[in-house]
Amino acid sequence: MSNVIETDCLIIGAGPVGLFAVFELGLLDIKAHVVDILPKVGGQCSELYPEKPIYDIPGFPSVTGQALVDNLMKQIEPFGAQYHLGEQVDVVESLGTLEKPRFRVTTDAETVFEAKTIVIAAGGGSFQPKRPPVPGIDSYEGTSVFYSVRKMEAFRDRDVLIVGGGDSALDWTINLQPIVRSLTLMHRRDEFRAAPHSVEQMRALVASGRMTLAFGQMTGLEGDGKTLSGVTCRGTDNQPFTVSCNTLLPFFGLTMKLGPIADWGLNLHENLIAVDTEKFETSTPGIFAIGDINSYPGKLKLILSGFHEAALFAQKAQRYIYPDKRVTFQYTTSSSSLQKKLGVS
Repeated sequence: MSNVIETDCLIIGAGPVGLFAVFELGLLDIKAHVVDILPKVGGQCSELYPEKPIYDIPGFPSVTGQALVDNLMKQIEPFGAQYHLGEQVDVVESLGTLEKPRFRVTTDAETVFEAKTIVIAAGGGSFQPKRPPVPGIDSYEGTSVFYSVRKMEAFRDRDVLIVGGGDSALDWTINLQPIVRSLTLMHRRDEFRAAPHSVEQMRALVASGRMTLAFGQMTGLEGDGKTLSGVTCRGTDNQPFTVSCNTLLPFFGLTMKLGPIADWGLNLHENLIAVDTEKFETSTPGIFAIGDINSYPGKLKLILSGFHEAALFAQKAQRYIYPDKRVTFQYTTSSSSLQKKLGVS
């Protein structure tokens, strides 16, 4: 097949952990291609909370999701990874042996790879927002209805209705209130699943008259099919009311699905991929899983855990890709050869 892309390692998932895998592989002279179903790199950090601070990344007292992704992209730039975005891996076929694995991978865009190793860094799988059960909502999506906040400035001077009672709903209520023209938060009851401090901040905004708090559920949308003018609701007293708004942010959570990964013959545990803790290899030699997609005793779903897993998986991948090469562990602080690869020598 003349159009097959050959690579040392195929990384499935371009979130922070998948991006850091490029770095760890690059230090070992392993070339990588990266596939992600989203149209841009960054995974959940870029898709769900690009402007939300993260406080548990080593060396960063506070960093936004997008800033973390931007820094990772700068860090891995010397290694020249190639990205295939907006594509989903559909089929994985084994072509090699247990000692010398090789795989043919096909995406839904009919891109075909032949890879010596695969690492799945797909978070919880592909994710999609839970749509409110409101007729016709799909026609407003992208113009008046949004399931995430990518750029806060896009909501400046808008009349916004946020629906939900979890952390996302409360966080964006607090963050957007200073820049929107009007803001209403609606939840089905006067109890919230968000951090208590966030709830206190929201109630203070309500008490000062800077936003409105309503209780009820959406029943319908008013508008021309593209631009929203209001949302019809039913209150906890069963009485109808309407919230005038031109922007709706429903935060009803996400549905995480493994998608085609479930059909690749890997050992799964509660829809996660079981791995060992020495090299984070799956039940199929040559296929690894790092980040939130994997499962092992004591697993913590933290970005920093995924970074650790990326470092260890890369060491084993090197032994598959360069079986005759002597493995010498080096530090970037003292190794001139590593510094040369990074362009800092």
